[in-house]
Amino acid sequence: MLLVIDVGNSNIVLGVYDGPGLVRSWRLSTDKSRTSDEYGVLLHSLFDQAGLDFSAVRASIISSVVPPLTGIMEAISHDFFKLTPYIIGPGIKTGMPIHYDNPREVGADRIVNAVAGFEKHKCPLVIVDFGTATTFDYVNSKGEYCGGAIAPGLAISIEALFQRASKLPRIDIAKPPHVIAKNTVNSMQSGIYFGYVGLVDGIVERIGAESHEEFRVIATGGLASLIAPDSKTIDEVDENLTLDGLRILYERNR
Repeated sequence: MLLVIDVGNSNIVLGVYDGPGLVRSWRLSTDKSRTSDEYGVLLHSLFDQAGLDFSAVRASIISSVVPPLTGIMEAISHDFFKLTPYIIGPGIKTGMPIHYDNPREVGADRIVNAVAGFEKHKCPLVIVDFGTATTFDYVNSKGEYCGGAIAPGLAISIEALFQRASKLPRIDIAKPPHVIAKNTVNSMQSGIYFGYVGLVDGIVERIGAESHEEFRVIATGGLASLIAPDSKTIDEVDENLTLDGLRILYERNR
């Protein structure tokens, strides 16, 4: 089996593959204070609960945008699985040209998503990843990564309102019943939710005008399924896009 690990600023997503099939996945809160031993014990417990054999893992691959946790995840592979993991970064074969001023600046998760999206669809794509930040990545018809945009994530936007506006409460991320809201909580939800739908559609439309290509729009990340129903540009939600991308990159590099 293959263990794939995607370390984000808010969540760590783990998956176990048996061949091309995803057997099980988990989403954990990112906690930089945990040690490799603590994460390893937690992972062992998750395997036990899922009825999976910890010793059956034969390889691992890691994508991380949190440098302090990259080494911790690497230590888990060494200490608990006796494996040297593949780590997404310089030296990894992606099979995808990266057209960016400095390719090393592109987040590992953005490259993984782009590779997975093009491998699955074989057509021009915009991938919208709803994470701590929301990223927009454009892959052209030649399968080349052409760059994109980065916007504050939904959770960051809500937290900023709470922190900077004295009378506004901390709220949950949810779609309100109406755009014209009748109370403070719904008013904030309306501004965040419908404002974010407009942000997504606006950026995607501008990418279309600039790229002069017709493309498919794939949404991924924890909040993709919340925003997608009201977006006029998102074609599909693929919650496992990043995990699938890690599996594909493992196959290309092993």
